[in-house]
Amino acid sequence: MTNSEDEFLFDEVTGEWVAAAEMAARSGPKAVEVRDAVGNLLADGDSVSLIKDLKVKGAGQTLKRGTVIRSIRLTGDEQEIDCRYDGIKGLVLRAEFVRKL
Repeated sequence: MTNSEDEFLFDEVTGEWVAAAEMAARSGPKAVEVRDAVGNLLADGDSVSLIKDLKVKGAGQTLKRGTVIRSIRLTGDEQEIDCRYDGIKGLVLRAEFVRKL
């Protein structure tokens, strides 16, 4: 039986052997700031509007400037937001193309 305190992992960033528990603490979730086209901080549940017409790949549809997207979700990437829109499943938008309402 192995104990997590006895396990060590190699940290490629520092070049050192680190206890597994410490490595897990280092790689925990990090807060990512997602900002819209004008610099407003976005959060889960916000409503945004598009600042330009966007062609949606795979849907054969174009979302027009000014379209309101409600209840966005942050993906952990500072440039992408996940959202829903009528008739389009799995819509991911770049934060640079939206403005917070």
